[in-house]
Amino acid sequence: MRNVGILILLFFTYAFLGWCLEVICKLVEKKRFINRGFLIGPYCPIYGYGALIMTILLHKYLDDPVTLYIMIVLSCSILEYATSYFLEILFHTRWWDYTKWKFNINGRICLETMIPFGFFGLFLLYVLNPFFLSWYEKIPDVALWIMIVFLGIIYIVDNIVSFKIIKDIQQVRKDTLKRQLFLDETERITKLVKKQIEESKKTFEKRIIHAFPNLQLKKWDFKKKKNSRK
Repeated sequence: MRNVGILILLFFTYAFLGWCLEVICKLVEKKRFINRGFLIGPYCPIYGYGALIMTILLHKYLDDPVTLYIMIVLSCSILEYATSYFLEILFHTRWWDYTKWKFNINGRICLETMIPFGFFGLFLLYVLNPFFLSWYEKIPDVALWIMIVFLGIIYIVDNIVSFKIIKDIQQVRKDTLKRQLFLDETERITKLVKKQIEESKKTFEKRIIHAFPNLQLKKWDFKKKKNSRK
């Protein structure tokens, strides 16, 4: 059970570090702080899950850096593609889009981002994991599980609240679509929704829009509405 607890702690560690990475990248790009991620708190779960996948499944390749690099790229690509697909099915919204990037697959993943992530994965497995594990092994069992329960409660509550916020955004989108059924312009509809949310007083909804400025509505949403009126 202790090993499971350490893995959970690793998940939160890398989810936080992933959030830091996203924030720094946007700070360099936009010259301002943007709270990145689907959730309210300072963590991006996809980084935590990616780190766990690499830690649990790829440790047998540690003696072969070339093979390990390839496996990291493949596993991260599958995770990012699956996450994009799942979120799109769940919320009918495209959260990121690499369509304009070279060597992309359905706009969900692209080679240009996977290559550096392969090197990040090597750094994680060869440098960060040994460092964090050496410290986490020293934490007493009681303290370890208190930390996990505390972080777990915050994480679960955050997921529930964030899910509710996204549903509220979806309702704004549906209301906008009802008034724009004669249009067939995905980008214009998206801008109308963003504008309506920006003009509202709902702080967390605005944060989602700031975190995902390229968020796109799925085109078939309002096409389906148009067809339902015929």
